[in-house]
Amino acid sequence: MKVLVTGGAGFVGGHVVDCLLAHGHAVTVLDNLSPQIHSTASFSAVQRASATCIQADVRDSDALRGALADAEAVVHLAAETGTGQSMYNIRHYSDVNTIGTAALLDLLMNEPSTVRRFVLASSRAVYGEGQYRCPQCGTIHPPTRPAEQLARHEWEIVCPICGSLAEPVPTREDALLQPQSIYASTKQTQEQLVTIACHAREIESVVLRYQNVYGPGQSLTNPYTGIISIFFSLIAEGKPLLLFEDGLPSRDFVFIDDVAAATVAAVEVPGIGNSTINVGAGVRTSVRDVAEALYTVLETEPRAEVCENYRVGDIRHCYADIMLLREQLDYTPQVDFAEGIRRFVIWASTQQEAVGHAAERFARAQSELITRKLFR
Repeated sequence: MKVLVTGGAGFVGGHVVDCLLAHGHAVTVLDNLSPQIHSTASFSAVQRASATCIQADVRDSDALRGALADAEAVVHLAAETGTGQSMYNIRHYSDVNTIGTAALLDLLMNEPSTVRRFVLASSRAVYGEGQYRCPQCGTIHPPTRPAEQLARHEWEIVCPICGSLAEPVPTREDALLQPQSIYASTKQTQEQLVTIACHAREIESVVLRYQNVYGPGQSLTNPYTGIISIFFSLIAEGKPLLLFEDGLPSRDFVFIDDVAAATVAAVEVPGIGNSTINVGAGVRTSVRDVAEALYTVLETEPRAEVCENYRVGDIRHCYADIMLLREQLDYTPQVDFAEGIRRFVIWASTQQEAVGHAAERFARAQSELITRKLFR
């Protein structure tokens, strides 16, 4: 199959492209090689040797037109990521994520096309807090935690109906969508654009809601996204880790190899058009657990401090129900968190040239949030 991968030189994209090539597909990669995301402004040696590589912005209709030539499938990964940064770079995030997707769909809608399947990389962020269970009211979808509650350092979710303490449960794809950041809002908009346009054009659409992806190849220099890489870089510099809230917010961390395999399955598996599927491990892991796992693998004395600060737009908990991943894509995650952290550390320990000045970059990013009253 001929497959166009937008954002194909990024962390997830690079692994997806390698997997597609290993499966014998012909791949075109379109990527703008943004310095914030890429450590080097070039495509990988594997991509240069085996794929058609186009350095261009996803909003560039002329570049997209050439990249789409004869493509039978599209994997749309190109996007700006990072919850905190999105809250003050609103126009840029909206432009890249929304207008970039619209530019791609505009060509598919208005010009001759051979594309038959469109795979969108979305995010668990569209759920907001996701699903919880209240002992009195059953399944609930709580809104953003009130500012007054956070100011009192009361972190856990309470039922908005009866006020009881609620317990997080695996979030299904049919859960209420409640984006709590600009980034999350742009991902929800992407989903709507893709499903509406592809349905009208009789193109099969598959929306993949990635959970927190980590593993070898992720940026060690981007202070706006990737808690595992941020923590590793700070530990490598001998700096303490600051754990927001009480250190117990939790996420679903899914290893990059599992994400790439699931994404390629979404390209290949027949009969799954017009689907929305969570791609995660289905396991809830706290920020404190992440810190402890890194200290253990690195055999380093723990220096993690609970700071009780919080970021506006952050959620408390979210992890995925992965039944549809198993049933529709016939895929079950293969790498558990302990093994994934071990593999990540082995790789990251060979990237020391990329680790320097992590504390300085992180402090600068925090300062930007503080200035805008988004970190309290």
